[in-house]
Amino acid sequence: MIQVNNVSLKFGKRTLFEDVNIKFTNGNCYGLIGANGSGKSTFLKLLSGELETTTGEITITKDERLSILKQDHYEFDDKRVLDVVIMGNSKLYEIMEEKNKMYSQTEFSEEDGMKLANLEAEFMDLDGWNAEPDAAQLLNNLGVAEEFHYMNMGDIPVKLRVKVLLAQALFGDPDILLLDEPTNSLDIEAIKWLEEFLINFNNTVIIVSHDRHFLNKVCTHIADIDYSKIKLYVGNYDFWYESSELLQKQMRDSNKKKEEKIKELQAFIARFSANASKSKQATSRKKMLDKIELDKIVPSSRKYPYIDFKIEKPAGKEILKVENLTKVVDGKKILDNVSFTILKGDKICFLAGDDMVKTTLFNILSGKDKEDSGKIEWGKTIIPGYLPQDNNEYFKIDKNIMEWIGQFYDIKDETILRGFLGRMLFSGEDVFKKVNVLSGGEKARCMLSKMMLEQPNFLILDEPTNHLDLESITSLNKGLVNFQGEVLFTSRDYELNSTVANRVIEITEDGKIIDRSIPYEEYIEKKDK
Repeated sequence: MIQVNNVSLKFGKRTLFEDVNIKFTNGNCYGLIGANGSGKSTFLKLLSGELETTTGEITITKDERLSILKQDHYEFDDKRVLDVVIMGNSKLYEIMEEKNKMYSQTEFSEEDGMKLANLEAEFMDLDGWNAEPDAAQLLNNLGVAEEFHYMNMGDIPVKLRVKVLLAQALFGDPDILLLDEPTNSLDIEAIKWLEEFLINFNNTVIIVSHDRHFLNKVCTHIADIDYSKIKLYVGNYDFWYESSELLQKQMRDSNKKKEEKIKELQAFIARFSANASKSKQATSRKKMLDKIELDKIVPSSRKYPYIDFKIEKPAGKEILKVENLTKVVDGKKILDNVSFTILKGDKICFLAGDDMVKTTLFNILSGKDKEDSGKIEWGKTIIPGYLPQDNNEYFKIDKNIMEWIGQFYDIKDETILRGFLGRMLFSGEDVFKKVNVLSGGEKARCMLSKMMLEQPNFLILDEPTNHLDLESITSLNKGLVNFQGEVLFTSRDYELNSTVANRVIEITEDGKIIDRSIPYEEYIEKKDK
């Protein structure tokens, strides 16, 4: 259990948390949510002891082991993958290291023998003999093949390092588990396994995640950071969203009734206060009026961008036809005679085990890359818009946001442009920020702004939720559901996939196509069976 008592954290004049009181208990999974910059990751660092509080204290039940998902993918480059996982239980790993060191000695004293015997006993108590098999099982479950288990971290792909660090956090049944964006870079199968692991995990879990479906699946509580406070809700993310919206509505309705009553009382008092026969009634109503207090409705610090893809020209019947598309990258055949036809109304989720497959296909369709062979036929009325996964090349210029957006759409009236950018959460002086210093989330909103202003009738989106916060993802989701054109997209966001897609195309490991005109959720269920 973690107890947070009157905790405040200040950086200079800025107060990030103030007088926070909250208890995280065993058997529960807490989703920590809040607007960008509200301090979610910082709060995890307070809980782990990486940061110190300005005031107040955080206490952890004695002898409980806390484990945290590390974010530095290069921290253990010279360590064997299996060892990195076992390091999740630092006490066990230290004993293993000490044992190995002693066994490598050429001479033993009686004192050394006693020390080694004690180490062996501790090793046994911590289930040390099963450490490597348990670590290997975690790696296998997360999709890290056995061939990588005995390699150094620095020699395996970065995407696998993310999984190794996750396995490290999960290793050894920790009492308290802190996970900051655990689903980042995980494939669908790994996410599903992690969901089941956390659902069956009996200790305390605190998670920061932008994946709404993941939060709904695993969370028993939501800890909502807003205006430097943390409020606890029982239930998952959808329950928090609905209950917080309902609470705001109830308060607004209550205030409306109170305001009507206030007007009624004020009118009576004004009319009869000078009337001797009615003066007692007027005085009585004055007392009633003084007792009425309106509920204080504090607006959330969350801000939802306005994402709405308008179409300049509706598409005709012919949309897109792809025939025998083939592409080789670095000697590897990424696409092998891929063929499909896009029909009117299609919103297609693309799946592939290798991200390069989807990105290569989308780059070719957008004209950013060239196929080796095959044929692409666009309908004459189609105006495609492309949102690439890697957008850095668009921001390597010395322009502010206003100037940057002006490259793509000629708006003479600065007021109109400011209004548009304001709806995308670039307000006031923000519009004069240089684009080459923007955060990942700000760049993503700039790219979405660019796409909306271009008014395409066909969207190609490669991992569009990357770098976006929950509020922006929710707005994007709504925008894509309402979009009247055709969409090709790939995303790890289950909620986005299941609410937007009406067709799924999977490109298999051998470069072939599985094409089903069914919703994403149904496709995944059939695939599981």
